[in-house]
This record gives sequence, C-alpha cells and structure tokens, in this order.
Amino acid sequence: MNYASLIAKKEIKGYFNSPAAYIVLVIFLLLCGWFFTNPLFINNQAELRSLFGIIPIIYLFFVPAITMGLIAREKSSGTIELLTTLPVKDSEIIMGKFWASLALIGIGLLFTLIHFLTIVFLGKNIDYGAIFCGYLGLILLGGVYSSIGIFTSSITNNQIVSFIISFFIVFFFFILQYSLMFIPSFLVGIFQYLSIGYHFSNIARGVIDTRNIIYFLSLIVLFLKLSKIALNSRKWK
Repeated sequence: MNYASLIAKKEIKGYFNSPAAYIVLVIFLLLCGWFFTNPLFINNQAELRSLFGIIPIIYLFFVPAITMGLIAREKSSGTIELLTTLPVKDSEIIMGKFWASLALIGIGLLFTLIHFLTIVFLGKNIDYGAIFCGYLGLILLGGVYSSIGIFTSSITNNQIVSFIISFFIVFFFFILQYSLMFIPSFLVGIFQYLSIGYHFSNIARGVIDTRNIIYFLSLIVLFLKLSKIALNSRKWK
C-alpha cells in the first residue's frame, strides 16, 4: 500500500476542510491577477513575463504559509506519535506531506492559466515553449520551497516559528542573486550557482539546462532528507 499517497490525500482534504487554503489561494490569485492586468491596461501589454517575475516573490510568503503546519501541527497535537505507530515509514510521511503541498501550489498555478487563455484570446504572438518552461520553473521552485517548509515544520512544534524560519531560508536563496555585487569576485560564481533566482530565470527564459534541473532536484532531496532525519530524531530522545 502506498501510504505516501494516502497521507497526501488526507492533507489535501485537510487544506480544503478549513478556510485557510481558500484564503491563501484567493490572496495568491488576486496578487497574480493584479500584476498580470496592470501592464495589460496601463501599457497595453499582454504577456506572462511579469507574472513569472512576481510569483517567486509571492512564493516567499505563500509556500511557508501552506507548509508551516504540515508536521508542526501534528507534533503539537500529539498525533505524530499516533501516526508513527502505524506501519508507515518516516519517508512516506515526509513524501505525503510534500506531495500535498506541491498539489496545492499546482492548483494555484492552474488557476493562473486564465491569464494564458487571455493572451490566446487577444491573439498575441505566443512563445508556447517559454510559457511551458516558465511554469516548469515555478513548479520546481515551489518544490524547493515546499521541501524547506516541511523541514522547518519538522524541527519545531510551533507553526509560527516554522513559518519564520522557512521564510528566512527561502529568502536567503532568493536574495543571493541581488547580493552578488557585494561578494568578492572569486566567490561570485559559487554564490551565483547557489542563487535560486539564477536557475529559475534560466528556465523561465525557455532554456532547459540539466544543470538547472539538477540544482532544483538536489535542493528538494536535501531538505526532504533533512526533514526525515529531524522526524526520526524523536526516537533518539
């Protein structure tokens, strides 16, 4: 039996059984709609570049908000102990939580396709490859931020603390691309590679380079592994 998928379904239902998911999604979509329609009406430009530029910033708050309680809530309520008495591996718990958060991000992105349909309706010259790559980059970016959020949720039983730590970690990766001018020249290449914005911008331009894909997947695996270690550490106490 695939317990990870069962946990993911449970979490997705949990999202939509409370108003929190609806509130977060509405705010997310309102912000996306504003930054898409603003250049459309003011500059008479219908394109998705502005949307792909603003969503990574919205993610800084959106993703920590939807991941902060995935494990911290279980720990604070004591249900994590009940969950771990079942024949479920820690890795399955982590992956179930990860797929649930990524599914919610995917739902949010799915609703933004209305902006893509708007461009099609207006008959603009559309670079379908660049749009596909842009959404691929957003999914990978959401995956990295989700894995970070799950990790911070696994090291505390306080959801607010999880949100704050998650925000600062994702903000660190985000701000690296804007701090290169303050870094010694011999370290610029290293910090540029660590910058998540550098890899996202490459994909968003329509360039699918295996180095960028490996970067995103490596971060996802790293933080999911750290989440598993943090969750497993309760057995050492």
